[in-house]
Amino acid sequence: MFQKSITSLFIILFFLILFICIFSIHSETFSGYTKSSNSEFIEDSSFHYSENSIFSWPLFGYYNISSFFGYRISPTSGASTYHSGIDIPAPEKSNIYSICDGIVVYTGFYGSDGYTVIIQNENFIIIYGHVSPNFLVQENQIVQKNEKIGTIGPKYIDQNSNTTYTDSTGRKTNGATTGCHLHLTIKKDGKAVNPLNYL
Repeated sequence: MFQKSITSLFIILFFLILFICIFSIHSETFSGYTKSSNSEFIEDSSFHYSENSIFSWPLFGYYNISSFFGYRISPTSGASTYHSGIDIPAPEKSNIYSICDGIVVYTGFYGSDGYTVIIQNENFIIIYGHVSPNFLVQENQIVQKNEKIGTIGPKYIDQNSNTTYTDSTGRKTNGATTGCHLHLTIKKDGKAVNPLNYL
């Protein structure tokens, strides 16, 4: 009888310690929510990331990667066989969030990346390609991690634009693209690195 009581006590103690451990690990993650005076921020309780991480995911709800970092077969005319980032497909007008704090250093048409926002965080440069030409941020603007900085751009753009990028039908495209997606490049000390090592 005494031994059953001790066994029961140890089982209860074990589950109590287990509960405390799980609770403390969970408290180190949090949903992507931050307040802002001038911009929209993520409110996605289904996505958790480490509080200590510099970077977060840019497209909440869209996690597939259609083209990985590194060498590849070029998917369309004008696209490089060396892919300097990752491609995350998402519908046009899907929200794009800054993966880190930083300052906007460029908004405009950026060659094969099409309409692009570039943000600098110390020795990191983050390139968000194929965004909407209706920019939500401007150069020299300070942004915070998880702040909405744009939306996924259209595949096709104004046929009067100066771009030389077209698809097989001859229509002008938002850079070298086969469809709506975010091209994300992370450069560290001026060199492109695999974003998946940082996100």
